[in-house]
Amino acid sequence: MIPILLNGAYGRMGKAITELAPEHSIDISAPIGKEDSPNTAIDGCEGVIDVSLHFATLPLVELCAERKKPIVIGTTGHSASETEAIQKLSTEIPILWAGNFSVIVNLLNYLTQKAAHILTEDYHAEVIEMHHGLKVDAPSGTAKELINSIEKARGLSEAHERYGRKGITGKRPEAEIGVHSLRGGDIVGEHTVIFAGQGERLELTQRATDRKIFARGALRALLWLLKEKPGLYGMADVLGLPKNA
Repeated sequence: MIPILLNGAYGRMGKAITELAPEHSIDISAPIGKEDSPNTAIDGCEGVIDVSLHFATLPLVELCAERKKPIVIGTTGHSASETEAIQKLSTEIPILWAGNFSVIVNLLNYLTQKAAHILTEDYHAEVIEMHHGLKVDAPSGTAKELINSIEKARGLSEAHERYGRKGITGKRPEAEIGVHSLRGGDIVGEHTVIFAGQGERLELTQRATDRKIFARGALRALLWLLKEKPGLYGMADVLGLPKNA
């Protein structure tokens, strides 16, 4: 069994990872909650998974860099400075950072970039994401990745993103990317990308009904990361998906 530290062990995702870990020959030897410190527990672990909250991620990555431990990050909502600091630390240790560990979501991301590249801007892009009422950030990390895929494929930037609409909005610019976040109930996660043209539209949708899909993906990601050199990786690397559409 491979001993690992799990930060956020007592949340929904953490509990799912703990339940499925034995199936992957992984032992959650250091379950870390809000009141626990990883400083000592990390020494006996071969790797780390962080599914806590964004403000806890950077200190944990710094600790991993100090102790030379690979880390899988599943938190979202980081500031630009936090993101930059984590990226810099990937020169010292292997870091796999994913807004979503679902296999289908990561395939969706690839297909989105492919479609955005093939379809011209008169196929208007809209991204819709739905999550449970307890989620604290919007849009989801996965939605951000989908938006980024569209921007990369079409040569666009954050300036083209439009979050919701209200009132007399005027004609929709063709290059605009509409983004909509829905919250409620116990929705595990849904992501839809729409390319709406004249007389036809393409809809790409992923629906999650069981949180265990994310847990399986996180465990698969860690097993893959344990064999890698320092660097910043994503689930596309784990799945062997092409980097570019």
